[in-house]
Amino acid sequence: MAAEMALVKPISKFSSITKPKFGDARAPTCSLRPRVFTIKMSATSEQATTAKKPRKKVNKTAIKETLLTPRFYTTDFDEMETLFNTEINKNLNQDEFVALLQEFKTDYNQTHFVRNKEFKEAADKMEGPLRQIFVEFLERSCTAEFSGFLLYKELGRRLKKTNPVVAEIFSLMSRDEARHAGFLNKGLSDFNLALDLGFLTKARKYTFFKPKFIFYATYLSEKIGYWRYITIYRHLKANPEYQCYPIFKYFENWCQDENRHGDFFSALMKAQPQFLNDWKAKLWSRFFCLSVYVTMYLNDCQRTAFYEGIGLNTKEFDMHVIIETNRTTARIFPAVLDVENPEFKRRLDRMVEINEKLVAVGETQDIGLVKNLKRIPLIAALASELLATYLIPPVESGSVDIAEFETQLVY
Repeated sequence: MAAEMALVKPISKFSSITKPKFGDARAPTCSLRPRVFTIKMSATSEQATTAKKPRKKVNKTAIKETLLTPRFYTTDFDEMETLFNTEINKNLNQDEFVALLQEFKTDYNQTHFVRNKEFKEAADKMEGPLRQIFVEFLERSCTAEFSGFLLYKELGRRLKKTNPVVAEIFSLMSRDEARHAGFLNKGLSDFNLALDLGFLTKARKYTFFKPKFIFYATYLSEKIGYWRYITIYRHLKANPEYQCYPIFKYFENWCQDENRHGDFFSALMKAQPQFLNDWKAKLWSRFFCLSVYVTMYLNDCQRTAFYEGIGLNTKEFDMHVIIETNRTTARIFPAVLDVENPEFKRRLDRMVEINEKLVAVGETQDIGLVKNLKRIPLIAALASELLATYLIPPVESGSVDIAEFETQLVY
């Protein structure tokens, strides 16, 4: 999962695709926030393997535990087994799953994630706020990918007897996520840091989602991850002067893993029409779109320095990703948010302002009671904006009846 989480018009509304225009971003305008949730770290550097050279001092880092933090997920595995039991669920299209399995077995990126000396050299040149914010980007991205690995691995194990084909696909997706997490963690070693993933597995709280919510959230996470990666790749290919670290050169192939994962979840939802074709499905679809889009927008606006460091205008980048993800999601979700309504962005920007005030309250020296009292009107204002955004008239879109499209690469 590359992205972390967190509403009557025809599909043709999404047919007009325009090339993103990103503003020129120069000097960073924000800095790292103090972080309080400690994650065990271990030093890993090339120098550590040589006994004659002293090991560099490694400072422990932490990830702030908030609603915007990448989360680990679990689900009702017994219900999952029932959903994918071929004797109970006659809607399962095993031929489609077999075709998808062959796609995953091909493993297009088996030899893609190979590092070179450019990584360490680029890390050594990076200084100041950009270096700090880039380390946080690697930490959060690694955590999100590792979260996907854990969930997919367990689903692969639990479904092995019920539906071996689907189980093997989950296992192969966990392979992809582990590969991504390992590549990102190795990137941290260029900065003389590494996430202790074993410790993270035990120490992190797990969020429970029912299977249908896992489908909605994970589909969106994978597809929004695709659009984030491919957009950054295209931007840096066109503007190589902002190529500050070679990991971005891998995003073109990397994003196709995210795209294939999303296509698999699309097939899973088509096999469960009850998750797509009633009024409750429309409400939940809009809810998860809102959760994922708002989470990304607020997260990224807290880390403007990172996007400016690679030459992107944060808000323009995020709106491009949201619009393209929404267009893709409209192929399968029965309703999506009208993100191209100007009111949608105005509401997002208002939420950014409120979130900044919440962060500022948390950084004051006031006692806990005073902080909580100050937060109450801000939380109420944020909830009001979320509700108003959710209630913007939605776009009636695709469903299981019109989403019969084949898995394909998207460029």
